[in-house]
Formats: sequence, structure tokens, C-alpha cells
Amino acid sequence: MNMDIDIIFKVGAIGILVAVFNQILSRTGRDEQAMFITLAGVIVVMALIINMMNDLFIEVKTIFNLY
Repeated sequence: MNMDIDIIFKVGAIGILVAVFNQILSRTGRDEQAMFITLAGVIVVMALIINMMNDLFIEVKTIFNLY
């Protein structure tokens, strides 16, 4: 249960940081860099989710003794 809350906070913190940097870069006229920051944030969050899905599949394999 504690891990679920930590993941939610990590994703939220990444989202807030990406939004702040995106706004700063957009206001200064650096729209390309803002897009790359947003893309990097999405990739980091997807990596977190993929890692959690891998743990889930390993747990399911262990529970049902699948090889």
C-alpha cells in the first residue's frame, strides 16, 4: 500500500516539474525545448509504469507457478 502512494506522489511531482519548466520555456519563446521537456517527462513516467507492470507480471507468474 505504501508503494502505491509513493508512485502517485512521484508521478505528480514529475508532472508539476514538467508543467513549470514547460511554462517557463514557452514564455521565453523556446517552444521546441518545452516540447522535449514534456516528452522527457512522459518517458520517465512510462518507465516507472513499465517497471511496476514488470513487477506485477513476475508476481502473477510466482502465484500461479507459470514458467
